[in-house]
Amino acid sequence: MSLSEHQIEDIHPIDIVETLAEHNAWEFDRVGEDQIAMAVEGQWRTYSVTVAWSAFDETLRLIATFDMEPPEDKVPELYEALNRANDMCWTGAFTYWAEQNLMVFRYGLVLSGGQMACPNQIDTLIASAVAASERFYPAFQLVTWGNTAPKEAMQVAIAEAYGRA
Repeated sequence: MSLSEHQIEDIHPIDIVETLAEHNAWEFDRVGEDQIAMAVEGQWRTYSVTVAWSAFDETLRLIATFDMEPPEDKVPELYEALNRANDMCWTGAFTYWAEQNLMVFRYGLVLSGGQMACPNQIDTLIASAVAASERFYPAFQLVTWGNTAPKEAMQVAIAEAYGRA
């Protein structure tokens, strides 16, 4: 094993996340040794991103959230939209936490056998969560506030948008 491989192996994954947060000028709070919370700005909104390390099951967990307060009569359509969005996600999945009025994107990176995530993997993990949230946010809004059927609302998420208007 080379010296650089040994050094990377000894870095706590949350230390890597903290370094990425500093590099990207994201607001963050190191909640504990094994957890960090960040505010990551997207085009549609700012997302609350929490990354936590569990040594017990060797999993790096990411949760990205944003407020979603659908009218009660729209909740069934929101769940249908979530199912449709999850069918289009290769990594991670959306869920809705009704009690907290939060839309949640979750992903767990299993690093069993003492493996460690590299900075590029963690950066991709965070970027993918924000990209998925950005991609489906307009569809969720159309379903909950625009009186659009979930199938039609998902059409806005079929292709990823590039750039800003």
